[in-house]
Amino acid sequence: MSTATTNGAATDSAVTNGAATVATRSITEVEREVWRLCHDLAARLQFHGWHHVSFVRDKAVHFARRNGSDVALVEVAALVHDVNYMVRRNSLPVDGRNLRLDILARAGVPGDVAARVDEVVEEAEMRTRHRDISPEAQALSDADTLFKALPVTPVVLAPRYLEENGITLRELAHKIVGEQRNKHDAGYYFYDPEAAATYSRWATANLELWSCIVESLDDPTVNDLLTAVS
Repeated sequence: MSTATTNGAATDSAVTNGAATVATRSITEVEREVWRLCHDLAARLQFHGWHHVSFVRDKAVHFARRNGSDVALVEVAALVHDVNYMVRRNSLPVDGRNLRLDILARAGVPGDVAARVDEVVEEAEMRTRHRDISPEAQALSDADTLFKALPVTPVVLAPRYLEENGITLRELAHKIVGEQRNKHDAGYYFYDPEAAATYSRWATANLELWSCIVESLDDPTVNDLLTAVS
């Protein structure tokens, strides 16, 4: 397991831009607990396991440093942003609130900071996020969105998402297009200019692929094919 102290994401009892942050020892405790849960529930968390959490954490820290937001808070938010999938499959961030706050409390994160972490997780949620979310939520959102937009995700990881959440390909395709297309077309699929410049082509191709999947599933012969190979 990697540790929060090795990536240099936060300094103990630091304050970034005047905002209260999380002590390094607390980040380490949160990371240890989330890693343990991911390990224990690995068979269930085929998509949202430690591979996802660590990717999002590393990228969120990068984007937080770029936009001047509270790096330590963003790191902790990234670590706990998907614990709802440990509670219930095919769920929303709010479904993980109790577990999220419990993890943070046991790690020694002050209650007001923990509440802000929870707010950032909710703000960054793809389904409901908007153009004017906080810088911390922007950093978390860009990291999580990048994971979705990676060219390898629909090839390697989408089948894991279907299995983990017990949904159909049709449901996933409509979810992706329904939740992501408007953000893409409105120009805030990524908030960070570097991320937008670097990854927008991937995002556009990914959304076009899923839009084509939605269209293809209206063809009876495609459905016959899927039934035959399932």
